[in-house]
Amino acid sequence: MIHWGMLKKPAPVQTAIEMVTLESLVPADHLLRKIDAVIDFSFIHDRVAGLYCADNGRPPLDPTLMFKALFVGYLFGIRSERQLVREIEVNVAYRWFLRLKLTDPVFDASTLSQNRRRRFNGTTVAQDISSPIPM
Repeated sequence: MIHWGMLKKPAPVQTAIEMVTLESLVPADHLLRKIDAVIDFSFIHDRVAGLYCADNGRPPLDPTLMFKALFVGYLFGIRSERQLVREIEVNVAYRWFLRLKLTDPVFDASTLSQNRRRRFNGTTVAQDISSPIPM
């Protein structure tokens, strides 16, 4: 027999402030940690520098962030850029890999797709970056 008087109503702990780091939330054996340890993505800036204008238009989406986000989508089978943005918003391992803090806003899906289509249209940048990836 269950004595219902002993059950406690759950407290709203979701509003409690906790001191955590993204580093501590991502398991040591996570695939993205393994990839991050062996691939230096800094080459992307040099590879795409000629496609950016230094003093015209809105600030661009960081190309390393964009390509790493698309890489996450490909790696984990996320087919839509809109869904990819939603997953980045809630997945701490993705945020860690992309160097986004928990409080950083994630770029808009349309920004991602517009950058991918317009800036790199007619180039082989995506192919150059993804095959082979320098280590």
